[in-house]
Amino acid sequence: MMFYPTTRSTLMLAGLAPVALLIAAAAPGAWVLAPLLGLSLFALVAVDASLAGSLADVRLIAPADAEIGEPLALTVLADIAGKRGHGAPGAALAVDLRLAEGGRVVFALAPDPSGAWSETVTVIPNRRGAAHITALWLRWPGPLGLAWRQRSAALDRIVRVRPNLAPARSPALQLLLRDAQFGIVARRIRGEGSQFEALAEYEPGMDRRRIDWKSSARHVRLLAKEMEAERNVPVVFAFDCGQAMCEPVEALPRIDRAVSAALTTAFVALKAGDRVALFGFAARVLVATPFVADTRHFHRLHAAAAELDYRAEEANFTLALSSLAARLQRRSLVVLFAEFTDPTGAELMVESVARLVERHRVLFVVLRDEELESLAARAPDSVQAIGVAVAADALSRQRALVLARLRRLGVDILEAPHREVGTRLLDTYLTLKRGGGIG
Repeated sequence: MMFYPTTRSTLMLAGLAPVALLIAAAAPGAWVLAPLLGLSLFALVAVDASLAGSLADVRLIAPADAEIGEPLALTVLADIAGKRGHGAPGAALAVDLRLAEGGRVVFALAPDPSGAWSETVTVIPNRRGAAHITALWLRWPGPLGLAWRQRSAALDRIVRVRPNLAPARSPALQLLLRDAQFGIVARRIRGEGSQFEALAEYEPGMDRRRIDWKSSARHVRLLAKEMEAERNVPVVFAFDCGQAMCEPVEALPRIDRAVSAALTTAFVALKAGDRVALFGFAARVLVATPFVADTRHFHRLHAAAAELDYRAEEANFTLALSSLAARLQRRSLVVLFAEFTDPTGAELMVESVARLVERHRVLFVVLRDEELESLAARAPDSVQAIGVAVAADALSRQRALVLARLRRLGVDILEAPHREVGTRLLDTYLTLKRGGGIG
């Protein structure tokens, strides 16, 4: 049996010290009473621990899979036979740093109607990967509150933290997918896109730019072109997995914000009849999936996105984008999620994107650096604050200059806060598709 004193018994023992001094001062011959009082207290602690009851069973209920940034419930169930008193047991879990800061979760258990003790604690995973739960400690007090009885159990639980798909399950997106253009049944969508479908007699309300003047002259009546929405368009989501993208934005790395937004748009793209692939890189190519053309295979993209590792290294845009260009056999939409911090890396990135945009439509997605903007806009109150504001302003100007250069190359730019990047990316994709600007 493993037990140790509670705070109450420790305070009582500390209170016996002045009593022992008084006994020694008033009656030196009765000094033996002081150690007897201490031994009596220790005996009470041992008796209290023996009356605390014994642990019959303890279990941890944890899901095998979780999503980054979403609540994860961990439940501890304990059956303590013969427990007396009203003190609640306490539990502690040794977990991976992906699940909790400091690698430790501490909480108290509450009684349930069956007479056992249980509690569910919620943690928020902050990194993807295999998160281990290695140990469980349980302690409960005796009826006098003088002793804790404690048991520990080694665990070998693994929670696989995967990319967040909550936006793809949102009611708003499901409502969007009810549109005929994204229905499950394949249809030929007329009136949008850029692929010629047929000639029809012009009617008031049609776009006048659709009028085919040559055909109208031959048939002596106004004829308009009907266009079919583009389908089977290759869409590649490319991720910079370098150290800049691994920096957190409100507790979650930038790369995970990007992955969540990309998977949501990829799901819609598959519904729209397009083909989707993922491409991840840092100093070398990390992930390069084949194209997926059916929502039934969306799980392959989800699994591949989970393999995008965090790398403490600079991204090699020259190698990565040239490798990507060699893989693409036809004009594609390349959605590039990247971050840049130093001028040299930004220059290499611009050169690589310039070669890619010659054959493909490139959408450059970058998360707005709200922290940098706040530092630049903050009113300085010291010399150090002035230096910080000047440095932040210089970085903001450099960032704007790089984005302006990309725009001049013909690259579409999407810069948005992390809360809006998912919806903004989806809107941009739909706008490009409806306008026939991809294939």
